[in-house]
Amino acid sequence: MQFQQLQYFVAVAETRHFTRAADLVHVAQPSLSQQIKALERELGADLFLRARGNITLTDAGEALLPLARRILADADTARYEVQELVQLRRGRVRLGATPSLCTGLLPDVLRAFHDRYPGIRLLIEEGGSHDLVRLLARGALDLALVVLPLPTPSPALTTVELLREDLVLVSSPEAPRPGEGRRTVRIADLEGERLVMFRHGYDLRELTVAACRAEGFEPDFAVEGGEMDAVLGFARAGLGVAVVPRMVAARSGRGLRVTPLAPPGLHRTIALAHRSDVAPPRAARELQRMLLER
Repeated sequence: MQFQQLQYFVAVAETRHFTRAADLVHVAQPSLSQQIKALERELGADLFLRARGNITLTDAGEALLPLARRILADADTARYEVQELVQLRRGRVRLGATPSLCTGLLPDVLRAFHDRYPGIRLLIEEGGSHDLVRLLARGALDLALVVLPLPTPSPALTTVELLREDLVLVSSPEAPRPGEGRRTVRIADLEGERLVMFRHGYDLRELTVAACRAEGFEPDFAVEGGEMDAVLGFARAGLGVAVVPRMVAARSGRGLRVTPLAPPGLHRTIALAHRSDVAPPRAARELQRMLLER
């Protein structure tokens, strides 16, 4: 099995077309087809079902695809690792983070990292913890900031707890104070309040809804489906109250009232994750160190 054959296989699997795949990898289509056939002979199984105008993966092809992607991603990481040995003057870090962490935690750390290593490209992927875990497992990310516990625990990932963060309520200063004006608000006080809620798959949505249900009520949504900036904007406009991380509330600027949650309150645990079977590249390890020492 040759590395080049895996490149060709993934290209055909992703384009579902031999000619377009050949253009993608800059090789003549007959050469690509010959290499795919050689790979199938090596594996003893057909990888594609070839019908006129329709290329689909066989069961063997479906089994090979995630492994081939991981092998190619690991080779790409190795290439960058060698490049980064030149005093971290060039290279990249692929970092995944939830949108709230991109807003609250990352700006200061990434600015310090960029000031120290201006030649390192920072590639940021925003998403929920579930999506970030999947991207890590595929080799598409070097590091990810995720919320614990993971939606699907994976022995293939190593996680290091980074911080435990309080959640707070934000609302418009012109709207009535939540919880009948008390300085701190209990989760039970949110019954009857109109909430501005994140989209499905957002860690903060799941945590807030679960806390309300634990108090015996279903939350009432004034508007739902937004990302972090949209949720803050809707709360600022007086559409309802929102539960957000304290760091995000602190960075959100004027136009929002911040109300703490009464003990025991709501918290979330943030962890830094990477694959257990592959050490992160050198630049990623340096960013990891800065995050842990922040």
